[in-house]
Amino acid sequence: MTQTIAPRVRMLVLLFLAVAGVLLAGAGPASAHAALTGSDPAQGVVVDKAPTQVTLTFSETVSMNDDSLRVLDPKGARVDDGKPSEVSGTTYAVQLHSGLPDGTYTVTYQVVSADSHPVAGAYTFSIGSPSETSVSVSGQGAGGGVVGRLYGFGRYVSYAGFLVMVGGAAFVLACWQRGTGLRSLQRLVVSGWLAMTAATLFLLLLRGSYSRSGTLGDVFDLDLLGEALQTKTGAALVSRLLLLAAAALFIAVLFGAYDKREDEEKRDLTFGLAIGGTVVAAGLAASWAMAEHASTGLQPGIAMPVDVLHLLAVATWLGGLAALLVALYRAPADRPVDAAAARRFSQVAFGSVLVVVATGVYQSWRQLGSWSAFTDTRYGQLLLVKIGLVALLVGIALISRRWTARLAVPTAAETAVRKSAPGTSAAGEPASGKPASGQSARGKERVPAAAGGSGGAAGAASGDTAGSVESPKPAKVSPGSQGSQGKDKNGSGDAGTAGSEGGERAAQLARQRAAVDTARQKRLRDADGERFGLRRSVLAETAVAVVLLAVTTVLTSTEPGRTEQDAARATRSASSSASAADSSSGALTLDMPFDTGGTDGKGVVSVDLDPARAGANEMHVYVTRPNGRAFDVPEVKVAFTLEAKSIGPLPVAPDHITTGHWSANGVQIPLAGEWKIAVTVRTSDIDQVTVSKNAQIG
Repeated sequence: MTQTIAPRVRMLVLLFLAVAGVLLAGAGPASAHAALTGSDPAQGVVVDKAPTQVTLTFSETVSMNDDSLRVLDPKGARVDDGKPSEVSGTTYAVQLHSGLPDGTYTVTYQVVSADSHPVAGAYTFSIGSPSETSVSVSGQGAGGGVVGRLYGFGRYVSYAGFLVMVGGAAFVLACWQRGTGLRSLQRLVVSGWLAMTAATLFLLLLRGSYSRSGTLGDVFDLDLLGEALQTKTGAALVSRLLLLAAAALFIAVLFGAYDKREDEEKRDLTFGLAIGGTVVAAGLAASWAMAEHASTGLQPGIAMPVDVLHLLAVATWLGGLAALLVALYRAPADRPVDAAAARRFSQVAFGSVLVVVATGVYQSWRQLGSWSAFTDTRYGQLLLVKIGLVALLVGIALISRRWTARLAVPTAAETAVRKSAPGTSAAGEPASGKPASGQSARGKERVPAAAGGSGGAAGAASGDTAGSVESPKPAKVSPGSQGSQGKDKNGSGDAGTAGSEGGERAAQLARQRAAVDTARQKRLRDADGERFGLRRSVLAETAVAVVLLAVTTVLTSTEPGRTEQDAARATRSASSSASAADSSSGALTLDMPFDTGGTDGKGVVSVDLDPARAGANEMHVYVTRPNGRAFDVPEVKVAFTLEAKSIGPLPVAPDHITTGHWSANGVQIPLAGEWKIAVTVRTSDIDQVTVSKNAQIG
């Protein structure tokens, strides 16, 4: 039982890290932060004359290469010139070959948004009349698969390393300078640096495959790596590595030269380290701010500095929390974290929370734009989860502040236990003057190396428990030991064997003394009720912080609510224009909300029937979320019933074209009349629903 407390803490923290990492690694691909808001030709249209180019309009600027925008004929051959260009602002075009024959053409795009996230999709249009196509775009996507999950995990590790490294160093420098000599704190800060450095290199290797091919085998493709280095994100990752080199020098000075200075000499060096450390930490934070959400959209000039402040405040708070947890559990029990250090961190953490709240409110307004986005967008829903976790964390922090306030006055139990600690005074410092009787007895006691180890350990244990060491008693000698002594007396003992046995017994005695010391350290910690309560509350804070970090990492990979709603409005506007055009030409469009009752089971299914007359018709089925974003479901089926003539149901199984789009050609409507159009939508193996509407056809 003497060595279970600290390992349990480590295992609990590692368990939360592992769970959060698994949850993050199992998340879906990064949502597109630049949405397709328009195209010409539009999705699903049939044009009479072959266009000379295809244009796409996005919600923000994107970066392209020669393969970013492709147009494929029904056989899958490229019919574009492979040189997409910027037309104006956020509109891009690619020229088509002349003399294209009739048929259905597929437009695919894979670009990188201004905030570093890959965006991919596809749609179809037809020339003359629709035709069958061999192009399959159901797997079209970016930022997903194994590479996407690895990239997400790398982002999580880089954030965690940044928080631990910056927050740990800030805790030592601002709150507990004596902690520079604690090996556990040194390992914590260095581990944060190693984690962030390794994660940055990992992300740099994955970047080309993540934003382009999505194939794990392309991770070491030098061409893709060269492309990645020329992008804004690649430059940010390289800058981060350079700043980490400066951070390594800072850490070496902090735990090296600074630790060896006297208290008065440390004062001058503290100011210099604080300035240098702040500059390096701000630079590391800027490597995120200048390449992700804050760098694009509304008010980027204000958003980037605010994002840097937000990251620094979070690191000071949560990283300092991790450092305090390590100090509370690993600092020597006779020289624990003093009350002044705990109070200083409490004040620093309170100020950091205020900065986090202020900057977080601005970021939320900037990324959401409306109250409805909290519930109608995935970004808003994740933000609500984050706000709940922050509120929980602040609530636990208030409990920690109460325990911290109680550390100011030592308790009677604390004073009594520390007086019993060998070699220490009531304040926990080495005693000067005449040692206590127990110490004197311990100093005079000499245990021969060849003596029985168990007896020595028992005496040490009992002496330590009582607070003093009793007078030495004759050690009991085991029969084996007596035998060996007898052999020595008779001149027949083996000197080598005796030396080996003596070394083993000395090692056993050392282990037992270490166990006794560990037990004493545990008793000292457990006897301090205030610190015991503080350790538990800080441990709870750290556990919540780990989950909060995972949610935040997912949030940074999710499309902002403002962008999602703007794209949905643009999609609805385009659909309304298309519906108006279809109505004037005799086409039929029906929108039917559905709810299968399962996870992600709500949406709208739209059926377009052209020309909506008796005979052959072309049918398109679109499935969108309530916010207007297209998404895939496992199965969509349509059935037509003319109840007045007892005809039907006539089943139709449309082919999947692209995300949220199914199509069927040659749908036969035998007679004109009021037909019931029923659509069955299945969102999982067990969740499905059938919705229907009546419409006049012919």
